[in-house]
Amino acid sequence: MIIKVILAVLLGFGSGAVISGAVFAFISIIGVVPRLAQKTGTQRYIRLYEEAIIFGGILGCVEGFFNFPLPMPRIFVIILGFCTGIFYGCLAVSLAEVLDVIPILTRRTKLGKGMFFFILALALGKLSGSLLYYVIPGFFTID
Repeated sequence: MIIKVILAVLLGFGSGAVISGAVFAFISIIGVVPRLAQKTGTQRYIRLYEEAIIFGGILGCVEGFFNFPLPMPRIFVIILGFCTGIFYGCLAVSLAEVLDVIPILTRRTKLGKGMFFFILALALGKLSGSLLYYVIPGFFTID
């Protein structure tokens, strides 16, 4: 019985390590962190950005695993949702840029002048979704 538990723990830990490594490799391959640092002119803080992503992933994993409550004021939750929306929006735009989705979409939909509004609508949709998720208690529940 104890061998099954040890094997399950090792399998779970190994699987988590592989998946998290893949996620961090994906983020680094599409270049979202260096691009954000370049656009904001904060290249000297790139190591801090990378460490924040790593520690955020670790904290998210620990919180998801142990499911401990983290009491915080509503304004902090709003700021957290805003930052999450920004990060996911940047990640999605970086991925679309890497895959050359935006030029293909522009050609196929003949959307030349309105592309700014299309990308802005995507970003605002991600932002509002994050805010709804984090601000409204019970907005998203898994039954």
